[in-house]
Amino acid sequence: MTSHEIRRKFLEFFKARGHVVIPSSSLVPEDDVTTLFTGSGMQPLIKYLLGEPHPAGRRLVNSQKSFRAEDIDEVGDNRHTTFFEMLGNWSLGDYFKEEQLPWIFGFLTEVVGLDPQKIYVTVFSGDETNGIPRDDESAAIWRRLFAKKGIEAKAVEIITEERGGEVGMQGGRIFYYSKKNWWSRAGAPNKMPPHEPGGPDSEMFYEFSDVEHNPEFGKHCHPNCDCGRFMEIGNSVFIEYKKNEDSTFSRMAQRNVDFGGGLERIAAASQDDPDMFNIDILRPLIAKIRSSAKNSNIRSERIIADHVRASIFLIADGVMPSNKDRGYLLRRLIRRAVMHGQYLIGLPEGFLSGTIEALVDSYAEVYPELVRDRERINGVFMEEQTAFERTYRNGIREFDEIVAHAGSISGADAFALLATYGFPIELTEELAAQKRKSVDRAAFENEMEKHRAISRAGVKKKFGGHGLILDTGELKAGSEEELKKVTRLHTATHLLQQALREALGEEVQQRGSDITTERTRFDFSFPRKLTPEEIKKTEEIVNEKIKEDLPVRFREMPKSEAEKTGALFFFKAKYPEKVKVYYVGSSLEDAWSKEFCGGPHVARTGEIGQFKIMKEEPIAAGVRRIRATVE
Repeated sequence: MTSHEIRRKFLEFFKARGHVVIPSSSLVPEDDVTTLFTGSGMQPLIKYLLGEPHPAGRRLVNSQKSFRAEDIDEVGDNRHTTFFEMLGNWSLGDYFKEEQLPWIFGFLTEVVGLDPQKIYVTVFSGDETNGIPRDDESAAIWRRLFAKKGIEAKAVEIITEERGGEVGMQGGRIFYYSKKNWWSRAGAPNKMPPHEPGGPDSEMFYEFSDVEHNPEFGKHCHPNCDCGRFMEIGNSVFIEYKKNEDSTFSRMAQRNVDFGGGLERIAAASQDDPDMFNIDILRPLIAKIRSSAKNSNIRSERIIADHVRASIFLIADGVMPSNKDRGYLLRRLIRRAVMHGQYLIGLPEGFLSGTIEALVDSYAEVYPELVRDRERINGVFMEEQTAFERTYRNGIREFDEIVAHAGSISGADAFALLATYGFPIELTEELAAQKRKSVDRAAFENEMEKHRAISRAGVKKKFGGHGLILDTGELKAGSEEELKKVTRLHTATHLLQQALREALGEEVQQRGSDITTERTRFDFSFPRKLTPEEIKKTEEIVNEKIKEDLPVRFREMPKSEAEKTGALFFFKAKYPEKVKVYYVGSSLEDAWSKEFCGGPHVARTGEIGQFKIMKEEPIAAGVRRIRATVE
């Protein structure tokens, strides 16, 4: 079945069972400041799941446009995309497990036509500590459903995902897991605050039996294994518990069902092909890219297809490229598509227009607004591609400088080229090969893993030797944008220190600093309160350097040599024997600002935005503190 057929039949299936079809919400959330994008079908319905009556009733169904920024770095394999559609049906205090599981199983096996022999399911294993029983009710329903298809469904106790790799399938069809099969906005039961709702869920997996298990992901395969043999195609969440003030759990008066199934994943399962980029709405685009490219690279083809599709829908919903928040994510998607297309696989200039045309045509029937907005969407792409040319040229200069000072390209250098200039590792490796240089790919992957930890974990993280602390609590779906905001503020802090030295004198020395997603805080030595004129002058110097759009680069060298360059450094910090000196200007020797630092930084000062000092105050004898932000 085609994706459009699956979408249409899903809506018809649940409409015939008393559900009201509701439209997809915008990718830009309404009345929700906790996240930048709509990342699931449930997200726009949270208040109704919590008890507020929905104007359309208690049974709802739709296909929701969704975007998940945290998956950008994962795109390139056969299953990850940033944009996707989530098929969803909801019961707001109406039906429950006995209706939901047979309905969704029937839709997938009898309407879509999936082979039930290839479907495996998971259920919640329980939480003894919190008195939450395991979900034997769902397991019993599944056992009956499989029996009707002539399949004996054995239940297997796995408990943890890690143990799954040790014990494997054990001939099972129904699998008990712990944390993977519990849903709440806060995560596991112990993380939930009082009054928070949550509940067990039951996931459905499709087996691509031709895919061999990869032992890198565990000794044995199991449904939650990441080797690619199994793909999750749907998840029924049963929101039936709430946490009490005394941390115990009780049943809710309104029990809800929230089902979400990835349209693209179901389409891939329907043709028994684990590559989601082979489905009908993406396959023609991949073929078009491949036929026009000078070099073959399946990962780049997938990245281009995903990023162009996501960008089209974001622009249609009102997002415009910029240096912060949603606009930054859109800019990153477009520029990454250009980088992979034009500079890595050799697509011709202006190739984006053809890809936009192909994607808009494939969605014309379902999303006619894309057709109406075609010209504007294309204009945004072209303008952004032109602006990117300058960044690319700066990146090439930085690459040449790295090569000139090193026999090989370190993992840190390769990551800096990616983070600052958007150079994918494949491009760095290709450029390095042309100059007969090697790239430390393993070290680069290690840097990437550290970057993902910063983006997703929401922990305190020190950036290199600069002593900056990122403390954002739990990062939400916009973690990439929050990291970008921190990056802009980080470079602005360098400019602030040099501006203070120009405005007040070289007696100004750093005494500490930390950065959140909202502001920078810089502590420095100075014997008195700053006058309003001095604050204004400092602010003007920073904004003047931002307006000049100066390049921001770094050079790695022994600490002893770095000290001779005149670069500033925080005297209380402990630095390794080899350090990076970040400088603002055309060269290290003539730089306006230079400091020991571990990054991250913007590529040019013009990306920072308008700098504003919010407060200046004393914190100790001879030490002042400035709080500032960028807009």
